[in-house]
Amino acid sequence: MRRFGRTLVMAALAVTVVGGTAGWASGESQSAVTGPPPGTAAWRADTAYGRALPDPATATAYEVARFFAGLDGAARSALVRAHPLVVGNLDGAPLPLRYEANRLAVAATGEARYAPLAAADRRILAFDPRGRGQVAEVFGDLEHAAHVSVIVPGSDNDATSHNARHSPHTGPAGMARALRTATGGTAAGASATGVSVADASVADASVADASVAVIAWTGYTTPVGVGLDAADGRLAAAGASRLARFTAGLDAVGAPDPVLFCHSYGSVVCGLAARHTDAADIVAFGSPGMRADTADALRTGARVWAARGPSDWIADVPNVRFAGIGHGADPTSAAFGARRVPATDVRGHTGYFTPGTQSLAAFALIAKGEAR
Repeated sequence: MRRFGRTLVMAALAVTVVGGTAGWASGESQSAVTGPPPGTAAWRADTAYGRALPDPATATAYEVARFFAGLDGAARSALVRAHPLVVGNLDGAPLPLRYEANRLAVAATGEARYAPLAAADRRILAFDPRGRGQVAEVFGDLEHAAHVSVIVPGSDNDATSHNARHSPHTGPAGMARALRTATGGTAAGASATGVSVADASVADASVADASVAVIAWTGYTTPVGVGLDAADGRLAAAGASRLARFTAGLDAVGAPDPVLFCHSYGSVVCGLAARHTDAADIVAFGSPGMRADTADALRTGARVWAARGPSDWIADVPNVRFAGIGHGADPTSAAFGARRVPATDVRGHTGYFTPGTQSLAAFALIAKGEAR
């Protein structure tokens, strides 16, 4: 009875404490954005040279890729102009078409908060204005990259906040930029491959490795603040489905198996998506749990890594799961069985990509496939 009572107390604490980057603010319940993008009905009613268009709700990313491979340039361009929101979010569609479609889709919203996403130098791989907005942005040359990483962020991120300039190394886009820049460094006194993350050191670099592309994927409805949304798995489950489809889309266009960098509540998303992706590595940092008792229980062929800084408040979150509340075992615990990423110099909950930190140095090695 005492153990049951303690579990109830810890579950209650999880509701109060678990969250993302917003700290200790109260949370608001969010409705997950799911299903095919706006404009799908018009897309379904259209054709290309008399051929039915692939249904965004049912066609696989590989079927989408085969469909576009059979079209000429004129037909592709016509679909982009007529259905930008669909093409821009259609996993498996050619990357340049998605970039162009999303520029058109962003401009068509007429909303000032989204206008920066339409700049000529932005590579927007997905854009969905529903709800608080979702976006995926590419840093680097994804078409020719030898290594691809995907940043999966936690709470309080959406299409307008993902590129927050006031926190250059903490938001999804800031993390992606920092990681890509860090890949230009080398491990001091080490060979180019097979470097232990414990020995990694990365000097600040101004030029990133051209073979590395990083995607800031704010592609699901994240919790806001701290509340039930952050303590249960409802939004994570919806996000996991979208992440699995997104990674299938990368595979369908010939991108290498990605590394997933999963922060805070984003690590819950990655935990639920793990067995449905072809990720080479999954890195959980600042994690409240991955809804699995062990790394093996994730049922993935990916190497699983975990990091937590000494002052990260996520350490105060009870690692329990009861009646759907809480996210389970601590991924940095020995019992979980993940590979540890050094993070003794990380400050707070969002400092893992700060230039010069051990964690960023190790992340860069993992991103380049050079870590052991």
